[in-house]
Amino acid sequence: MSESGAGLIYPVILCGGSGTRLWPASRESMPKQFSRLVSESGSTFQATAARVADGGVFGRLCVLSHAEARFIVAEQLAQAGVAADILLEPERRDSAAAVAVAACHAALADPQALVLILAADHVIGDTAAFVAAAQAAAAGARAGHIMTLGISPTGPSTAYGYIRRGAALAEAPGSYAVARFVEKPDAAGAQGLIAEGALWNSGYFLFRADVMLAELEAHAPAVLAAARAALSGAVRDLDFVRLEAAAFGQAPKTSIDYAVMERTTLAGVLPVAFPWSDVGSWDAVWSVLEQDELGNAVRGRVELIGTTGSLVHSQGEQVTAVVGLADVVVVSTPDAVLVSSKARSGEVKELVGLLRAKGYPEAEAHRRIYRPWGWYQRIDIGERFQVKRIQVTPGGRLSLQKHYHRAEHWVVVRGTAEVTLNERVVLVHENEAVYLPIGAMHRLTNPGKIPLELIEVQVGSYTGEDDIVRLEDVYGR
Repeated sequence: MSESGAGLIYPVILCGGSGTRLWPASRESMPKQFSRLVSESGSTFQATAARVADGGVFGRLCVLSHAEARFIVAEQLAQAGVAADILLEPERRDSAAAVAVAACHAALADPQALVLILAADHVIGDTAAFVAAAQAAAAGARAGHIMTLGISPTGPSTAYGYIRRGAALAEAPGSYAVARFVEKPDAAGAQGLIAEGALWNSGYFLFRADVMLAELEAHAPAVLAAARAALSGAVRDLDFVRLEAAAFGQAPKTSIDYAVMERTTLAGVLPVAFPWSDVGSWDAVWSVLEQDELGNAVRGRVELIGTTGSLVHSQGEQVTAVVGLADVVVVSTPDAVLVSSKARSGEVKELVGLLRAKGYPEAEAHRRIYRPWGWYQRIDIGERFQVKRIQVTPGGRLSLQKHYHRAEHWVVVRGTAEVTLNERVVLVHENEAVYLPIGAMHRLTNPGKIPLELIEVQVGSYTGEDDIVRLEDVYGR
């Protein structure tokens, strides 16, 4: 960290979650933080990155992501025009390990660096108010407190944890010591907490790196030791930093709330009142979307008759129509449909667990699968054949590969494909095709300036994704 960086707040976005409560739109292959569930202009991850882009307040962004999502993270940051250090977690160990890595990473440059921990999937309705709150909380963090932002409740929600305020902090006007963190209460408990002035726990934390490291050493030394070892053994892979897997796997799987915040005597809270939601359920998504005069929020190709207070979300080209229902959630995707009451939409996580237990592939993956070079989507599949639609971004390059059980036919429908076929390299233009025999070494590249789209027809005794033998791959897979 340079001298010019003194006083800046260094934001860290944690985006390793899978978002199963928003299935089927959010799945392991494309979690909610990367989907356009609440805005057509971008994902909540992109909105979070843009929110901390003011170079006069915030330093260089750091993102901690699950390794499988690395190319989605990089692509969406590029789309948003935001530069960042991207640290890859080899497995999910909950937020304590992630925060420990973030603190260690910041301390390498400046032990007293101010670190702001952010979730990737929150919706905030007033960016200016958020930035002002971060600056106000920074006063407490510089004085040695671990600050959090406490949201002024808009109602007795049972979906959030609460924070009871203690004495005012002299070092940070408008802030308070945390008297107690309270787990998600029942309805009566939530009502009582609001009556006594408790705040919603936003999950945002702002601290000096050295303070957090000292508290981790005192309260969660195993987490800190694993984080230090994982960062010490990290290796660079393209634009990413891969944490050392064996060391990171030794971190106890626990949240930063349990590991530190509920034990430390340094916790402080700044009450804030900007519009906020963690969009943790479909009911919460409904609450942040624009609603019509009947209380309905719709996305996509939707038609309603006699329906009130409902969320209807339709992805793809199909029409989703709802007649005569009230207070429901209907989510339609090309390969799955969810129908739930709004009141019980929080149980979708349990539903996904049931689908996983029964072996439904739709529990984990969308029909459209994203890759570092673009994406592919299955159109049809049957005995001895499969048809896919493939899009390759400009400059994208698939691995040099071969198959033991299938041949492939590629038909270009948009752009120009550079195709390596054994020792030959040919250009295939729109409305032209190329045949790839079983066992042939081949590679697909988009050398152009526009996305390359093609239809792939696979024919053979087996068309599974594991019949790919990669001989060379620029993405290091």
